[in-house]
Amino acid sequence: MSAPSETRSKTGLYVYGILPGDVELNSEIDGVGNPPGEVRLVRSGDLAALVSEVDLLGPLGTPEDLQAHEEILDSIVAAAPVLPLRFGAVLTSEDAVVEELLEPHQDDFAAALEELEGRAEYVVKGRYVERAILAEILSEDSEAAQLRDQIRGADPDATRDLRIQLGEIINNAVAARREEDTRLLLSAAADHCEASFVRDPTHEMDAVNVAFLVDEDKADELDLVVEDLGSRWEGRVELRVLGPMAPYDFVGGTQEAEPQD
Repeated sequence: MSAPSETRSKTGLYVYGILPGDVELNSEIDGVGNPPGEVRLVRSGDLAALVSEVDLLGPLGTPEDLQAHEEILDSIVAAAPVLPLRFGAVLTSEDAVVEELLEPHQDDFAAALEELEGRAEYVVKGRYVERAILAEILSEDSEAAQLRDQIRGADPDATRDLRIQLGEIINNAVAARREEDTRLLLSAAADHCEASFVRDPTHEMDAVNVAFLVDEDKADELDLVVEDLGSRWEGRVELRVLGPMAPYDFVGGTQEAEPQD
């Protein structure tokens, strides 16, 4: 009988983000992968990389991994500025983290961290109440209302073209309202944030989806802005605020590290 084959493994360091070099981790944090490695710091000068060991031959990239990646970064931002790296960035060793990531970008990373000191990202998301927004569109657009009346109770096959036409009108009307409502949110929040970024809609009924970079002492002001808009849009748009989180939308779409095969 032949001897059982040895279990093969190849490890690397998964990199979550870049922090100031004087940061300390106050608790144990499990990283991505299965089994998860313990999150730790690799330091170089005034910078530190947040990393954990991963098995490169094992599965990596599950929804659970993405959630862990974001939760780890978001847990850090309350205590220190952080530059998020793209999900899936893996380097071969601590030396590679220092020599390929931290040292070549020392000045740029340090300047970006200084800009982010005391700030975090908040995302304001809003979704139209479908019944309310459709009623609004039909009351203001006579062509849409006429098409609705022609379709009502008619054979779906016979009115297919009319349904497509009505759908296009409604989609365009929702997009126009989204643009206007996003402009109103940006205007209302302008004095309470350092920067803003309009995200793409994730649903056909999205009303607003905007990221804000906010000083920690102005977070309550943003909440009041959203509360005021929520009152004005009651029954029309459902609003929520997500954060504080790492500044994913304000570091060039997140920093890049070259993933290893």
